[in-house]
Amino acid sequence: METRKYKILLCEDDTNLGMVLKNYLELNDYDVTLERDGRLGLAAFQREKFDICLLDVMMPNMDGFTLAEEIRDVDPEIPLFFLSAKTMKEDIIQGYKLGADDYITKPFDSEILLHKIQAILKRNEELNREQENMEFDLGRFHFNPKLRELSIAGRTQTLSPKENELLRMLAEHKNDLLPREKALKKIWGSDTYFNGRSMDVYIAKLRKYLKEDENLEIVNIHGNGFRLVEKEAS
Repeated sequence: METRKYKILLCEDDTNLGMVLKNYLELNDYDVTLERDGRLGLAAFQREKFDICLLDVMMPNMDGFTLAEEIRDVDPEIPLFFLSAKTMKEDIIQGYKLGADDYITKPFDSEILLHKIQAILKRNEELNREQENMEFDLGRFHFNPKLRELSIAGRTQTLSPKENELLRMLAEHKNDLLPREKALKKIWGSDTYFNGRSMDVYIAKLRKYLKEDENLEIVNIHGNGFRLVEKEAS
């Protein structure tokens, strides 16, 4: 069985460094998309799905910090490294404030960068595996996201992929707020008006499934999101 190649978005305006790094990572079995400015990098990110982003800070058209904000707005969880000649403490702090997993100053050792990439991708893979195998007890219901099954009293409802992912996120935030924007970006890809209306339809479907347990309720927190509330059985 062929192993899936991890996809890397590399944004670097130095042509020589960009090509050397792209070739080195491809020799180590990564699929690398190289863009030479921030605007092209954002277009590539919106067009394809990546596993990690490596961003130069000083680029034409859109700098790396601005690009990172745009990327984080779409996917708050994707691993993100800055590659930068800017070594001032203020720049490094700004990079981490923007959610960077690492800030690597130039010049750097490509082999060390490779090991850092491998470490964070392995960590994320293990976390994703744990999440995939996680099951939930919600009141009288048992929810198995891996099988997309919601069961109660010996009866099982198979959920659609979007129903399943939405209920998983609600279950992970049980009795806490699931921000509307977070769910829309994770499941629908963006928080547009029409995607919001679509999510409301799926919330209504989940409410219908869960009404069999009067101690479970999906509460709308106006303007903010939803809470899956599990009341104590009386």
